[in-house]
Amino acid sequence: MRFQRTIKKSISVEGIGLHTGVQSRVTINPAARDSGITFVRTDKPMVIKAHVGSVIDTAFATTVGQNGVKIRTVEHILAALAGLGIDNATIEVDGPEIPILDGSATDFISLVLKAGIAKQGKKRPYLRILRPFVFEDGHSKIAVFPHRGSRITYSIHFHHHGIGEQRLSMDINEESFTREIAPARTFGFVKDIEYLRTNGLAKGGSLDNAIILGDNGILNATGLRFKDEFVRHKILDSIGDFSLLGFPIYGHIVASKSGHATNVKFLKKLLSFPDAWDIIVEEERAPSSAFLQINT
Repeated sequence: MRFQRTIKKSISVEGIGLHTGVQSRVTINPAARDSGITFVRTDKPMVIKAHVGSVIDTAFATTVGQNGVKIRTVEHILAALAGLGIDNATIEVDGPEIPILDGSATDFISLVLKAGIAKQGKKRPYLRILRPFVFEDGHSKIAVFPHRGSRITYSIHFHHHGIGEQRLSMDINEESFTREIAPARTFGFVKDIEYLRTNGLAKGGSLDNAIILGDNGILNATGLRFKDEFVRHKILDSIGDFSLLGFPIYGHIVASKSGHATNVKFLKKLLSFPDAWDIIVEEERAPSSAFLQINT
């Protein structure tokens, strides 16, 4: 069990939103221990806790909201914070969506490292998986098993010759996340662009912030960063989504054909089976019933 962490100083970045096409500025601020990750829409204003209970939409991104105010595409910045073990921070954004930047979490990682990481004088609780738990959602499936640490095994299958079947299994820590997962970019298909934009999505998407696949392959002149960049990005998304639990998960997560909707459903279902997990605080077990009353 490690100490909680925040950042040493505030740091900002500006960019366009992938789906809204709206330019916005994000500032990540330090926060007190035990405060968790909180979003603030400074143009409204509204405070929204980064928690599974705050999720209001999972169509092509994870959106959190409250009282009619929402923030789209929170998964990449959340993944960066979770990947670096940042437990407490306030994320201010002056628009409806977190900037997509280059489509990965690399720029957010750079921001946090530039700001510096500060240890806080209290241990970080975590959720420990006690028994196998399986959740099925149509063709998607997520299972979690007891494991000493955090491990993810992810498999995808797309009927496109540029992707096909991809599978990756790895222990997740700061080094592996930063090197192997954070650089993986979001991706989409030319054939879906008209549909997405008709439905008010992907207005800010481009070859600068996404891998685009056409009938003949990848359109990006720079090519791929990894030969299996697609499954790596799915792992990135899932780390961001799973961080909405509010605690690191100590277990082995095995996911197949999962996306934002299934990730969020899985978390909610897992929380409804408190015999499958417990919360470890200062190396002692906390009552799961108390956790449920506070957080679900």
